[in-house]
Parts: sequence; C-alpha cells; structure tokens
Amino acid sequence: MKERTFFDTNVLVYADDLDGGAKREVARQLLRDALVSATGVVSTQVLQEFFVVATRKLGVDPEVARRKVALVAQMDLVLIRLDLILGAIDLHRLHPLSFWDALVVKSAAAAGCTRILTEDLNHGEVIDGVQVVDPFCG
Repeated sequence: MKERTFFDTNVLVYADDLDGGAKREVARQLLRDALVSATGVVSTQVLQEFFVVATRKLGVDPEVARRKVALVAQMDLVLIRLDLILGAIDLHRLHPLSFWDALVVKSAAAAGCTRILTEDLNHGEVIDGVQVVDPFCG
C-alpha cells in the first residue's frame, strides 16, 4: 500500500508562486507525483485557504485559481466535519499548535496519511500519528 500524503496550503501556494524559485519547482513536482500516484490528500479547509491566498496575495485570476482548486480536488478530499473541528480544538489545547494547524493534522490523521507536507510545523515531528515533513528544508 502506498503512503498517503496530506498537502498543506503553503505547498499549493508555492506551486503557483512565480517568485517561488526552487520551492515552486519542488511543490509542482510533489503535486504532479501525488496526482499521478493517487496518494495525495487535501481538505476543504486547504482548498479554501489556497483560493484566498492565490487570489489576494499572488494575484492569480479567480477563474484560474478555481481551476486549480478543481484540479487539486481530484486528490482524496477530507470534508471538514464537526468531529474534526472538535478533535482539532482538543489537539490545539494539548499542543502548541494554532487551531488551523491542528485542523490540518486532524484531517491528515482522519484520512490515514503518514505524513503532512508543510513548512508551518516542525520538520520531523510526529503529531497525532502523522509525521511533519517540510519539503523545502535541506
């Protein structure tokens, strides 16, 4: 069985950041690989955050950003439900995580992911059974 990988918003954003340099190329390759291998996972939270950041901060046309959301949503999609929200609140209370980062972790764990690709958490740390991997370090 292939390892399932959860993509945090920042990886999606770097894939569209024309000023992202090497991070852009890494992010684009990771997304291509995940789509081809059908091992990538995102949540509705991540898709919403991506749309806002891409259109507001990167200046991506909303129609282009919409197409990207639809493309990335071809990965396995975690729908944010009440149990995930309550679990994220509990995780936030127990660990030094923002609520939003805790919701990413809970979503990844609920989807059976072994790792989260993000630069927002501590590389190598295991939270709720999911390993944090910063694809841009080193």
